[in-house]
Amino acid sequence: MRPSKYILDEHGNPKVEPDLIKWGRWLETSDRHVDRTQIGDSKVSTVFLGLDHNFSNNGPPILWETIVFGGTLDQEQNRCSGSREQAEAMHFDMVLKVKQEQYETHESL
Repeated sequence: MRPSKYILDEHGNPKVEPDLIKWGRWLETSDRHVDRTQIGDSKVSTVFLGLDHNFSNNGPPILWETIVFGGTLDQEQNRCSGSREQAEAMHFDMVLKVKQEQYETHESL
């Protein structure tokens, strides 16, 4: 059975945490936010999930999520595996997508 619970080490890198109690305590006390960006009426948020969201058991664990709240892209999301740096890049890409959408919406008015 593949590992499902992860925490971040002191450098922000995911690592398996097999102990449910340690994992739960870490989730309660950690700041799992990678970044939050407000763009007009939209907020882009990227977080470390702590649980593998790759339910197919094929490929790497999905541990990071970026989601948009509000605006025309409300609930648009991306997920990725890998490092904090990859999650930061995913956040940046979503911010650009929201900005482009808002620009195009404004231009069409």
